[in-house]
Amino acid sequence: MTSQTIGRAKVVIVDDERAVARASADLLVERLDRALAERGEAHLALTGGSSAVTLYRELAARERDAVDWARVHLWWGDERFVPVDHPESNIGMAYAILLGISERSATSGTGGQGADITAGDVPGLPIRPENVHPFQIDEALSESDAAELVAERYAEEMARHLPAERGGLPAFDVILLGVGPDAHIMSAFPGSAALDANAPLVLAIPAPEHIGPHLPRVTMNPRLVEAADSVIVMVSGAAKAEAVERALVGDEDFSDAPARLAARPNATWFLDRAAAARLEIGG
Repeated sequence: MTSQTIGRAKVVIVDDERAVARASADLLVERLDRALAERGEAHLALTGGSSAVTLYRELAARERDAVDWARVHLWWGDERFVPVDHPESNIGMAYAILLGISERSATSGTGGQGADITAGDVPGLPIRPENVHPFQIDEALSESDAAELVAERYAEEMARHLPAERGGLPAFDVILLGVGPDAHIMSAFPGSAALDANAPLVLAIPAPEHIGPHLPRVTMNPRLVEAADSVIVMVSGAAKAEAVERALVGDEDFSDAPARLAARPNATWFLDRAAAARLEIGG
């Protein structure tokens, strides 16, 4: 493992994707514990993608008392506008792997209750159902302007639960991020309306044409990384090496590489050696 500062962000290079997950989980647990000690609760924004799958499996395999999960709130940085049981759903993936609740992801066929997790009757992390804050997509699918409605409701829910800091922005204790091959974060793609200075805190995003899956999205405003206490960026694989270089070595303009918004002092980037291949690493 090697560690250094590149630009304004701390960058940690490890061997492979599994090592990225282990190192990210270690820092995540540390930062959640710190928030719990300081305020009695913690707010974590989840991500999607392959890095998230590996991280969730790492967290689910650890001792349940590694964190007082009952006092942790879960949020999602973005979501494809699909039902929770859709194979492309970030929410459904987290329910199935991180929380271990097939009933919540509509795949069990048993009609189990979300409260089972509190009783320890499922193998996932013991997070209280009322502390899980998914985008309410299933509930809005029959509505007109459904994606916009979901975005508005999510922003309202964030305002009710999250502390506001730094210019009134909701402040997460930890935001997890992946980086796309086009250097996007969350569902803020290059040139996206989510990058506009007056963009709302949560907004609907049309289906991207240049990258899959070609599905409409709902995303938090990526500027929320500025207000977060900690940002953990996880990137693996040679296909992401150019995007990593553009994000960490590029200029201050983020319109063509939104991941530059996460190249900040409050961010730690965990990269495997393939993803870091285009960086100049000292030592």
